Amino acid sequence: MEEGIVNRVANSGIITLNLENFLHPGKRIGIDVKETLFMGLILKEKDFRDWIKNHDWEQYRDANVFIHCSADAIVPTWAYMLIGSKLTGIAHFFLFGSEEALNSALFMQALSKIQPDEYSDKRVVIKGCGDQYISPTAYVEITRLLQPHVKSLMFGEPCSTVPVFKKA
Repeated sequence: MEEGIVNRVANSGIITLNLENFLHPGKRIGIDVKETLFMGLILKEKDFRDWIKNHDWEQYRDANVFIHCSADAIVPTWAYMLIGSKLTGIAHFFLFGSEEALNSALFMQALSKIQPDEYSDKRVVIKGCGDQYISPTAYVEITRLLQPHVKSLMFGEPCSTVPVFKKA
């Protein structure tokens, strides 16, 4: 009696979610306010407003932008607001913070569109390896969203998983 190879993983009904698929494909660009400061330390309003007026904002078209200041300088909040006002309608998304904060915010935005009910009583594996870095923030968020709905939640690959949650 000869039987063919049976792919038990494929027949298990496990759903694999790859968080890389939720990454927004737009480029990430940082705006460092340090570059606009007099002597790298002082924001002069007139010079800053000239920079705002003459800066090429089109380079941020459909990009994801993080605004920050790498100098140990006191920058008035309105300066960041002015940059934000110029990015509105041009950038896909922007925020004040680091590139990691930007990626976390983009994941939070993308994952908020998931319909957790679609995973009711399903066995779900959150893919753990990939080509791009995924912040722990995204893994925690997908856990928060799915756990109340799924039969089980695992991390890794369907053939080698780490159990995270199993409904009693």
